[in-house]
Amino acid sequence: QVQLVESGGGLVQAGGSLRLSCAASGRTFSSYDMGWFRQAPGKEREFVARIRWSGGSTNYADSVKGRFTISGDNAKNTVYLEMNSLKPEDTAVYYCNCRLFFGTSGFWGQGTQVTVSS
Repeated sequence: QVQLVESGGGLVQAGGSLRLSCAASGRTFSSYDMGWFRQAPGKEREFVARIRWSGGSTNYADSVKGRFTISGDNAKNTVYLEMNSLKPEDTAVYYCNCRLFFGTSGFWGQGTQVTVSS
């Protein structure tokens, strides 16, 4: 099992920045990748960003490209999401995800609320 704990959410004005962190513990050795998803009220959970440990490749949802940056430390089993130029439509609960193997759904954190006011 893998336990994930997110932190860093909060309330920010449009145009502002926030940095989310996610620390993994438990069976995390050789995890395949870690990432972030978000879920706004009344909407389905959607992909935001992911980092693959082997090679360090990253990918992003089109809606956040150029504004959000994912980074991480595999040795510390920690992933970060730097969010800049935040918009009200970025308001959501942000969830950390860790996959031990490609193609699996992985493990989820409890989520952290991000609210962007206009």
